[in-house]
Amino acid sequence: MQDYDVAIIGGGIAGLSLAYFLAPHRSVAVIEREEGLGYHSTGRSAAEFVLRYNAPEVCALAAISKSFFDSPPEGFSEVALLKQRGGVMIAKAEKIARFEEVFAEESRANPDLRRLTIDEAIACVPILRRDYVAAAYYDPQFWDIEVENLLQGYVRGARRHGAAIIERSDVLAPRRDGDRWVLSTSAGEVRAKTIVNAAGGWADPVAEIFGVAPVGIVPHRRTAITVDLPEGIDALTLPEINEIDEDFYMKPEGGRLLSSPADATPCEPADVQPEEIDVAWAAHYIEEATTVPVRRIFKSWAGMRSFSPDKLPVIGFARERPDFFWLAGQGGYGILTSPALGAFAANLLVGAPVPKGFGSAGLDPSTFSPERLEA
Repeated sequence: MQDYDVAIIGGGIAGLSLAYFLAPHRSVAVIEREEGLGYHSTGRSAAEFVLRYNAPEVCALAAISKSFFDSPPEGFSEVALLKQRGGVMIAKAEKIARFEEVFAEESRANPDLRRLTIDEAIACVPILRRDYVAAAYYDPQFWDIEVENLLQGYVRGARRHGAAIIERSDVLAPRRDGDRWVLSTSAGEVRAKTIVNAAGGWADPVAEIFGVAPVGIVPHRRTAITVDLPEGIDALTLPEINEIDEDFYMKPEGGRLLSSPADATPCEPADVQPEEIDVAWAAHYIEEATTVPVRRIFKSWAGMRSFSPDKLPVIGFARERPDFFWLAGQGGYGILTSPALGAFAANLLVGAPVPKGFGSAGLDPSTFSPERLEA
């Protein structure tokens, strides 16, 4: 039987970023039920980094995280974690008023936004359909995240400081033994003083097996497809395309065009699969807004984005169980905020001050406390 200070349930970006920041200070085990790390939400992300277009608290977390992405610790990654993509926001004729509202608001926060004429928009994004786009602006602050390099950087760093990462092991029948939890897994029993619930879409069911009341974490399905780009279109230089109300978004992916209908359908936690209707909508938007013919769908998939009732992360100790810690509800921004949230959660677990940057960003740590959701 192995004994640890902290057992983290969930080997996605949340659990592994925490392990990276916590392992230098505590003995850590990460327990993942799937055959691979980051199998569900992390491995199916659109891999987008933005500084805006989310809730203010999430934007602040992204701003804190960006310094890590720009300058990770030596040896963390052999490649840059962010690659600038740029983004073009588009609107059709009936949404001109909405476009003007968004452009005015975003311009106040980012003077680098540039309004585009229709000719300029099509020069920037040659696949746009002229009879669809009535207004557009360019935002340089869109980046692609090298998700696999980020994930493996967290894994290597955690292991270098002694963390055990146990894959293909579900947690069964946890029990108390003195001041320790004893977890039965397929890899044997694991003892830990503190449990961290980083189980993504399974966060509420995991809480219940430890006798902790759920806080309302609900997974939502999001769908994406990829199709071939026309000959002569360079995926490396093509910016991301966003509909002004996020009815859809598109971006290059592996030399092809990714399209998502930006669906957010509540679902049961599972190895979610795309629904035909959502795949059809993703294809429809390609043909409605661009000149790309959808002759075949190269790939389609779905992933889970898990949200709390107020759409903000849930981070902190459960009120009724000071040995049970929540790290859940990151929604669709768990990867881009992982440096900030991983460091924040680690500091809470070791009783250290809030990480540098939270104060200057105006973030109140209690904003993320599970107590706001506990009955």
